[in-house]
Amino acid sequence: MRFLKSLALGLGAVCLCAGGAFAVESLSTPTGVHVWNKYGAYDGYTLLSPNMTNDVYLIDMKGDVVHTWHTAGKPGLYAELLPNGNLLRGIRYDPKHVPFGGVSGGVQEIDWDGNVVWEHKIHGPRANQHHAFSRMPNGNTLIVAWQYKSYDEAVAKGRRKGTLPAKADPKAKYQYDGLWEDYIVEVDKDGREVWSWHTWDHIGKGKDKLDINYKLPIANYYGDSDWVHINCVTYIPETDQILFTARNFGEVFLVDKSTGRIAFRWGNPTTHDPRAKKPGWCDDGDQKLFGPHDATWLGDGRIMLFDNGWNRPSVNRSRAVIINSKTGELEWEYRAQNPNGFYSAYQGAAQMLPNGNVLITSTNTGHIFEVTRGKKPHVVWEYVSPWTLKGPVALLEDSHSFDDPTGLEDINIMSNFVHRAFRYGKDYPGLKGRDLSKAQVLFPKAPKWYELWDKAAMLKPAEIR
Repeated sequence: MRFLKSLALGLGAVCLCAGGAFAVESLSTPTGVHVWNKYGAYDGYTLLSPNMTNDVYLIDMKGDVVHTWHTAGKPGLYAELLPNGNLLRGIRYDPKHVPFGGVSGGVQEIDWDGNVVWEHKIHGPRANQHHAFSRMPNGNTLIVAWQYKSYDEAVAKGRRKGTLPAKADPKAKYQYDGLWEDYIVEVDKDGREVWSWHTWDHIGKGKDKLDINYKLPIANYYGDSDWVHINCVTYIPETDQILFTARNFGEVFLVDKSTGRIAFRWGNPTTHDPRAKKPGWCDDGDQKLFGPHDATWLGDGRIMLFDNGWNRPSVNRSRAVIINSKTGELEWEYRAQNPNGFYSAYQGAAQMLPNGNVLITSTNTGHIFEVTRGKKPHVVWEYVSPWTLKGPVALLEDSHSFDDPTGLEDINIMSNFVHRAFRYGKDYPGLKGRDLSKAQVLFPKAPKWYELWDKAAMLKPAEIR
């Protein structure tokens, strides 16, 4: 126990002093809350949908579970809490049609007691929902999906011959061929598709087009059948635009909803500008984003997103960034001083909190932490998800790693991985009138690591801004 206490203090010291989480992502570590600075953290509840369990959890600042939604079926990556108190959640069906990373198959709305009150399914041999969804102000839902195009259709559209599988491999566990184009669809409460935007309709050359032959140098999975790989989607009422990120292009996009025109793109000019410098050996070139996820609109042209740093030539390093779509400039970033201290090759998220802090989800290790945005950022809340393939654990070890069940991707992540977490303030409308007083402590005999701090060493309000 003395060793564990020393370990916890050492972990926290690294996290606060370095502004990152080097030890958490590199060593065996206790799960639960490691750091809770009450002076600086945004008080509220955190929602997470661990990928190895059917359940969705709402936890308090201590990491205790205050509400659980028991659901049928594994999560389609994440869940979010709506203002009416219901969950909007992806659900994962058999990936036999499309075995690519992020495939789900449907979106559900679930009430506080776990009952499904709405569902939209896109799951079949020619189309599959994947990754992302979001509720619009008009009550409709935006959903990201893949649609199948044959090898011949892709070649007729301009794809170079021989760069896609023309036929499925009969010996492979999962059968696929051709090209799967991404599209975004708006679905109303009755399940009617009332609007859609297809990458297929915007193939061409130039800044407002998508090159059907573009690929990241390291995006060699599936013979390039997974072409663009959209992984988030949001509607922006003030501009009537759709915001999304595309992992395989290394870019964030704004699309005019009324015309479908690509109005803004940022992160990788080599996708459309022949003059742009391509990445090379230990050289990022003109590319800024590498496998980005989770773009959110902050207002006045500002966009926050999670830049994975997926095979970044200079160094594998993740970061949360804010860019200005009006100027094309990077306004803010958070990254660990040690590049190995904060890195998630896959998935990940960044949420702007009402107090100006940022809640970051580092998916690969189930690591969720809150940082300030001052000149010297500080970690003011830090949590490691305990839910693994073996159930909840008090100590996360290397044996809790996870291998891709499809065998298609060489992903080395922990089985406690969390795609995206959300923090909700205590005054959030979806929590109004809910009894959150009966907290479940997962490991009653385990130390409360955040209480082991010497109070005199805790940063005061004036020191964290």
